[in-house]
Amino acid sequence: MARARLPRQDGTDNTAFAAALARAREGDEAAFTTVYRTVNPRLVGYLRGLVGHDADDVAAETWHDVVRGLNGFRGDGPAFRAWAATIARNRALDHLRKANVRPRTTELDDAVTEPSAERDSESLALENLSTAHALSLIAELPRDQAEAVLLRVMLGLNAPMAAQVLGKQPGAVRTAAHRGLKRLAEHMRRTGGTEEK
Repeated sequence: MARARLPRQDGTDNTAFAAALARAREGDEAAFTTVYRTVNPRLVGYLRGLVGHDADDVAAETWHDVVRGLNGFRGDGPAFRAWAATIARNRALDHLRKANVRPRTTELDDAVTEPSAERDSESLALENLSTAHALSLIAELPRDQAEAVLLRVMLGLNAPMAAQVLGKQPGAVRTAAHRGLKRLAEHMRRTGGTEEK
């Protein structure tokens, strides 16, 4: 089974992304395509952790809202990712309320993931697990921990931006992410980092 990584950093050139974002706000379709192609794979990955197979549908709803509000958005690349994540989370929660089910996880396509720009403890801990197994473990975490881990690791948001998405204090997000990653690491130690069949 192929292993997929859950990288923390997006590995994009923030200056080039900020320029594309500015042009996209002015209606440049090619620049919007750049913004979309840069953000969408991670956004879909985040949504897969929340709504499973329905992630693509929820992502489409998210991008509809992003396009509608893009002219009014002010901020840089990281702020845009946080804004898009906030919209995605709201759409995902609406979807879950409508479906009246617990979040489901599914395996991410290898094409959806991006290579890690930096190796840190979070990505090192998670790269030993397949993406499907990692997402199933994350889904077993308490909701606040699961969302904190997904936002920090999958979307690469820092604690203040993840806190903004979740409507919490940055310290609470750091704590939740730390506890969630600690639980994942403990599980890996118990199981030797292998998937349970």
